[in-house]
Amino acid sequence: MTHPLDLPAREIARGVRAATFSAESIVAESIRRARSIEATLNPFTLIRAAQAMEAARRADQAVARGAETGPLHGVPFVAKDLTPTAGDLTTLGSWTRPDWVPDETALCVRRLQAAGAILIGKTTTPEFAYSSFTSSPRWGVTRNPWNPAHSPGGSSGGSAVAVATGVVPFAEGTDMGGSVRIPAALCGVVGFKPSLGRIPMTILPSLFDNISHFGPLARSVDDAAAFMEVTAGGSDEDISSLPIDFDGAATRAGTLRGRRFALSLDLGYYAVQPQVAALVRQAADALRQAGAVVDEVALDWTRAVNDQWFDLWCVFMSAYFGDELATHRPRMDPAVVAMMTRGLAMDATTYKRIDLLRTAMWRDMARLYARYDALICPTCAITAPPAGATDDDYAATLPDGRFGGLDMTCPFNLLPQLPALSIPIGCAADGLPVGLQIVGHRFADEQVLAWGAALETILSAPACPAAGDVANMIF
Repeated sequence: MTHPLDLPAREIARGVRAATFSAESIVAESIRRARSIEATLNPFTLIRAAQAMEAARRADQAVARGAETGPLHGVPFVAKDLTPTAGDLTTLGSWTRPDWVPDETALCVRRLQAAGAILIGKTTTPEFAYSSFTSSPRWGVTRNPWNPAHSPGGSSGGSAVAVATGVVPFAEGTDMGGSVRIPAALCGVVGFKPSLGRIPMTILPSLFDNISHFGPLARSVDDAAAFMEVTAGGSDEDISSLPIDFDGAATRAGTLRGRRFALSLDLGYYAVQPQVAALVRQAADALRQAGAVVDEVALDWTRAVNDQWFDLWCVFMSAYFGDELATHRPRMDPAVVAMMTRGLAMDATTYKRIDLLRTAMWRDMARLYARYDALICPTCAITAPPAGATDDDYAATLPDGRFGGLDMTCPFNLLPQLPALSIPIGCAADGLPVGLQIVGHRFADEQVLAWGAALETILSAPACPAAGDVANMIF
């Protein structure tokens, strides 16, 4: 630890409440780190230095006068540019929102602030969060802290970079096809897609979308759980949100002994890099040594899973943002335009038949959960790709018939009630991080986080070496 900012989120809050150190010193260091990486990695659309420092001073004044404080008092965090925050430029990575400054903050962020957390900046996303790469016409290319020639993933790439570089202990992200878990895996941090409805999703035009989730990117599973403790819970702002509390204590009481995990290295159809598969097998061995049962299982899924998720995603884009084509097409990402065009052309029957695939997938998973507590698999089939690559570069069927995809996350947005956690499991031979995905039974969020925390404590994987001078810039 080089600064109290490097403590876990709850310990930062305890230290601020006890006046062991000040919120002002924590937030000042967070802003310093943000500025030190801004030019090289490009993870921010906005650094809220003045507003954050004022909030930190108020936090310290509250402690001095003995006022009531929240569980995250003085803890800095960042939010994605997709998520509205009152008074801040919010662009969705797009020139279609040239100067939008919302009047209201999204409920997820309001809950973090009500718990005492301090928003220090907004982070980059591809246009309308459409991609597994964080690059947009509005903000340019965001880069991976372990090697800036590579992508941090997307679409919550800026948030992942902020966490991986120590700017904040956790960040807000959104996940519609893996947009929290992909950058978490590629940047070597924790990413969690909660079960649908655990955190109210209030930022989309429709409250009836069923693939979209808020979720944390965090330095540890415990920091992700701290995020969940204050953001989860029902609200009439989202009719689909679940009126159940989040049990944070349960996430700190997990045991691996006697647990049963099903391991699929490829979900039946992915081409997985050998260096990724090797680290996943090592993590499976660590689970076994801790007393868990890990059995390799066969799934008969095919790339139809990804193709039909993509169809659904195109309709999502065209339905919610397609009206922008009439006036903003020339300044939009051509890939977004193509997706919207595809979505607008899709007939309703084809769209509805995606539910048949989702039903078959759930029945496969229900049979698996009859024997196992969770499924484990790689989060991504490869390590971080080049920063200039695109999603289309990872959509091929290879000569051996396997799918040359990047992420292994979107299948579990088609099954949105299943919580899915990505935790870092080490550094691959190319010097880049690898993530393991733990997919639990529906609404078993606390259990999945507990198993992730237990696995985190027994893994002794060293951090990946950062390229060039990036590591020196951070601290």
